[in-house]
Amino acid sequence: MAVRMKDRYLNEITPALIQKFNYTTVMQVPKIEKIVINMGVGEAVSNSKVLDTAVEDLQKIAGQKPVVTKSKKAIAGFKLRENVPIGTKVTLRGERMYHFLDKLFNVSLPRVRDFRGISNKAFDGRGNYTLGLKEQLIFPEIEYDKIDKVRGMDIVIVTTAKSDEEARELLTQLGAPFVK
Repeated sequence: MAVRMKDRYLNEITPALIQKFNYTTVMQVPKIEKIVINMGVGEAVSNSKVLDTAVEDLQKIAGQKPVVTKSKKAIAGFKLRENVPIGTKVTLRGERMYHFLDKLFNVSLPRVRDFRGISNKAFDGRGNYTLGLKEQLIFPEIEYDKIDKVRGMDIVIVTTAKSDEEARELLTQLGAPFVK
């Protein structure tokens, strides 16, 4: 499944991008570097067991063990001390990255209720795309009966593109369901 996406990138998408943006070498063609999935768990401050279930969910979704992130500084308003576990993240590269991207575009996002496409405006100006999800239930690995709480997550797709236009074209060619 993911192998086909990578082969499609090399055989179909690269020549199309070279033609559209007039690149002189193949090395100028943008590609996806990594995908970072981040899940902030605010209630982990008072209940550390909540973080364990978030780590478990993220591991099922990504197919790779996530890292627990800790707070950098104390914020009294949130009853947060420094170095307290506050979330979890995982970075996908290579084969797992393409597999996750394929699953996200073709299986998970179409399962979102009232889905019309992902936003065109979530680029950061340097060719990276950020997608926020409201619930982990859209992934087929998560069983509805086994979750304790619905949690959202951020998915950041980091590309080597120099501009948002190049990154948008790359993601469109890879099958990203942008809003029409």
